[in-house]
Amino acid sequence: MGLCFPCPGQSAPPSPDLEEKRAKLAEAAERRQKEAASRGILDVQSVEQKRKKKEKIEKQIATSGPPPEGGLRWTVS
Repeated sequence: MGLCFPCPGQSAPPSPDLEEKRAKLAEAAERRQKEAASRGILDVQSVEQKRKKKEKIEKQIATSGPPPEGGLRWTVS
């Protein structure tokens, strides 16, 4: 009465396969990431398009090579 152990004649309940358990955990993690990424965003497609455009611009800047001689100039007043 009130014991949490299986009866002596019964074996422990079968545990899920390790690979199956990992797959389920990975699937749950991906689902949580998608939910967290879209939380508070009304138009997910628009945000995704902006992100892709930004990545494209950054890639173009990275492949264009070093900036011309002289670099940036600024003045402190």
